[in-house]
Amino acid sequence: MRRILLAAMAAFVLLSVTQCDAQIFHKKKRANKSTSADNTAEPDKILYNRALRDIKRGRHEVGRLGMQTLINTYPDSEYLAKAKLAIADSYYKEAGTANMTQAINGYKDFIVFFPFLEEASYAQLQVAMAHYRQMEKPDRDRSQAKEAETEFQTFLQKYPKDPLAPQAEQRLREVQELLAEGDYRIGYYYYVKGDRRAAAARLLSVANRYPLFTKSDKALWMLGDIFEKSERKEVASLYYAQIVRNYPLSGLAGHAKDKLKSFGVPVPQADPSKLAWQQAEQSAPRPHTTLVKRPLALVQSGAGREKQLAARTGQPNLQPEADNTSATDILTGGNQSRIGGTGGGVGSTAVVETVTPGTSAAAAGSDAASSPEGTTALTGASGSESSPPAAPSEPNSGTVPTSPDTAPVTTSSAGSTAADPPSSAGTSDSAPKADAASSDPAQNADGTKAEAAQDASQKSSDGDSKKESSSKKKKGLRKVIPW
Repeated sequence: MRRILLAAMAAFVLLSVTQCDAQIFHKKKRANKSTSADNTAEPDKILYNRALRDIKRGRHEVGRLGMQTLINTYPDSEYLAKAKLAIADSYYKEAGTANMTQAINGYKDFIVFFPFLEEASYAQLQVAMAHYRQMEKPDRDRSQAKEAETEFQTFLQKYPKDPLAPQAEQRLREVQELLAEGDYRIGYYYYVKGDRRAAAARLLSVANRYPLFTKSDKALWMLGDIFEKSERKEVASLYYAQIVRNYPLSGLAGHAKDKLKSFGVPVPQADPSKLAWQQAEQSAPRPHTTLVKRPLALVQSGAGREKQLAARTGQPNLQPEADNTSATDILTGGNQSRIGGTGGGVGSTAVVETVTPGTSAAAAGSDAASSPEGTTALTGASGSESSPPAAPSEPNSGTVPTSPDTAPVTTSSAGSTAADPPSSAGTSDSAPKADAASSDPAQNADGTKAEAAQDASQKSSDGDSKKESSSKKKKGLRKVIPW
């Protein structure tokens, strides 16, 4: 009996163990929810979620392939716009020059095809941020910084009340700080070198275009000093007054007041709004570079310190850049027409004089005499000297018109004639000779006799030379032909 009970218990234990092993080693198969009858999810949504999951996990190429499959397979899907934006975001997150270019093109295509969606403002901001991330240092290539400035300005002009507008304003301040720093360094170099014209051209763009620049007061001070040394104190006083009015907390405000007092110009009062802005800037929190990252700034390719020094408050400049300031238009006096525009220096101040046909040589000579010293009468931009045309014949001069092949013959009051040699000098001096002939008959007669003698001697010498040449020819012929 006892053996029967033990056998029954052993059988029961064996049966229970086999059932547990079957449950452990033989798992139930999962049902495919995508093909089940209870599944109501759209296939485009499933494809979008799967591709988005791949992008978030860093599998950008796989995710972009899934998004592109969604766009090609379901062109009327509600996830079409989101798929296009997700592709651009994947390029932006992957970074790199080529990927950033693809991201910019993707964001711009999204703005073109879906301009009225809420994500259009985000796409415009991302275009600007793509250029912002590729900015170089102030003394390097500035093309990306220029593009970033333009895109941020476009965003603030199209979406001024967007929740992303404060972020775009701060980024625009940082971009303009970097651009202004580049122009300021070039202007400071020319200022130290002593080239006032080039320094003024750079510093004027900094002072007029970037009022939030941290070194605007120094740029204004250098402009005032440049115009003061150029003996244009009325212009220099304007820049000194801007320092006192717009930057009252600057260290140069006291020196600017002293300059204005020495010029005898009234000192303006500080602008309350500018004073409040400077106080807010002094108390605004700014990021600091740690001691560990400071050595890395030497090998950093992008902008670093300019982003920290940029203004934190104030309205940035939203107007596009217009290069109307030329270095040749600065520090030039008078309203005279001058030749050249790029050859700076004292030698390029030649005044253009126009001589019209039919005017007398005396009038042209009086105009040339009234021109300032050191100027040269010029016709056209070639810069070659031109003699005034010959004066028309007058009754008292007694000139007799001749054929074009012969020189003009001048008859004096005594009746003697003289033939002038055909030269430009004789034609230009015909009017003074005629006046002299009409004023003093005796001297004119003597002069005509001397001229006639000179002409006779010239004719005789010409005849002798012709005879010598003919005789030489004959001798040469005799040597060649004996008979």
